[in-house]
Amino acid sequence: MSKQSDTAASAEPFTTVIGLEVHVQLLTQTKLFCGCSTKFGAPPNTQVCPTCLGLPGSLPVMNRRAFELAVRAALALNCQIAGFTKWDRKNYFYPDLPKGYQISQYDLPFSSDGWLEVVDPKGAFSRKVGIIRVHLEEDAGKSMHDEAAGTGDTRIDLNRAGTPLCEIVSQPDLRSPQEARAWLNELKLLLVYLGVSDCNMQEGSLRVDANVNLHIPLASEGRVAKTPIVEIKNMNSFRSVERALTYEAARQWEEWQATKVEMGKMPKQTRGWDDPAGITRPQRQKEESSDYRYFPEPDLVPVTVSEADVAAAKAAMGTPPTVLRTELESRWAISAYDADVLVNQGRDLVDYFEDLARRVGEGKVASNWMQQDVLRTLNERGGTIAEFPVRPEHVADIIGRVQKGDFDTSRGREIFAEVLSSSKAVADVVAAMGIAAVSDDDLVALCRELIEANPKIVADVKGGKEQAAAGLIGQAKKKNPNANPGKVRQMCLDLIKGM
Repeated sequence: MSKQSDTAASAEPFTTVIGLEVHVQLLTQTKLFCGCSTKFGAPPNTQVCPTCLGLPGSLPVMNRRAFELAVRAALALNCQIAGFTKWDRKNYFYPDLPKGYQISQYDLPFSSDGWLEVVDPKGAFSRKVGIIRVHLEEDAGKSMHDEAAGTGDTRIDLNRAGTPLCEIVSQPDLRSPQEARAWLNELKLLLVYLGVSDCNMQEGSLRVDANVNLHIPLASEGRVAKTPIVEIKNMNSFRSVERALTYEAARQWEEWQATKVEMGKMPKQTRGWDDPAGITRPQRQKEESSDYRYFPEPDLVPVTVSEADVAAAKAAMGTPPTVLRTELESRWAISAYDADVLVNQGRDLVDYFEDLARRVGEGKVASNWMQQDVLRTLNERGGTIAEFPVRPEHVADIIGRVQKGDFDTSRGREIFAEVLSSSKAVADVVAAMGIAAVSDDDLVALCRELIEANPKIVADVKGGKEQAAAGLIGQAKKKNPNANPGKVRQMCLDLIKGM
């Protein structure tokens, strides 16, 4: 198989079983066990010290801020927080891990037994995914292979060595690549709302490994066969995760049909995702926990977590996205889809929307303008909502004038665009564009003039074809650009029916 399968999940003769391991860089200024900076983009090997390099005589000291952020994340994921936790050495030899071991957590992680639910706003699926554990560990460095030059050289940047990571390990509860992608989006959104991480995948702040195998019903044997588990690495986007899982499920199905090899008959395999080719490639056999020769870290004391620590972490959590969506639906009478769109843009945009909705007094109208104008323009221009020059009071002013009938929505969007480019007040833009509300008397006079000049349209409307009145609107706009099309149409219909 050389290309990704397009087989629909509903037609598959198997169940895809997926578990995810997510590494999230915590939003700290310094590393997990030393004072070196975690700032991204520094020249290679400039943010290192004897401690994160593991040089003899150096001793680690735990970053308390990293631990607090990790506890906050675990609580938001509904995990149980252990009152006592310790550190362990995970021994393995890679060129980007100069110590020859990683400080992690093994048998006593600081949290376990949580869950995070993902619900598709369109109703396609809903899945409550268990969390086996959330634990802390330090990152390794980065190997850069000079493949383009063809020299075969590998350079090592150790700036990341010692960076605090929160590893989130899910139960194998996901049942499709689409669910996996949606769940990862929900997890990322939650972590950003919590202020735990920026989750920037381009900078390595969030990395995903996926474990996948197939459960194949064998009706004739009265059992379910399970293919060997494969761990997929090297996925640099959630789209890549979805594509890799889709390909791997199809690859395993083809391999099963040819070999009938089941789980336990061959070691767990690690495969890398080749995004340009759209395939997974074998890398190595997966290590088991015994291969890492874990033992308690002798240079770090265990950590105790008090009830006061847990209470402080809960107080710092704020409103999680799942709760915020429900609150927006209830408070502003908007759909689940609209609430999902707004919440997925971040807390600052939700605050902008709520400010606008309060000023307008109608959540649905505010949501429509947010999606059709504010968000669309923001996506085109880039930047953040905090930097957006059209503020909620400006949008509310435009909406209010549309609702009063001063001008129609299309004219309002022209004003929005001018406020955006000029940063002037709405009233000044309206004046500069020569927009003025048309009085009722002027509107009646205009409509009578149009009716007299268009007997054919009048006859069609009298004959029951009200849509014919649309022909009068264009003429009205030519005679008076400030005439509200909706008002023109209704006035003309009323006058014709009264003839």
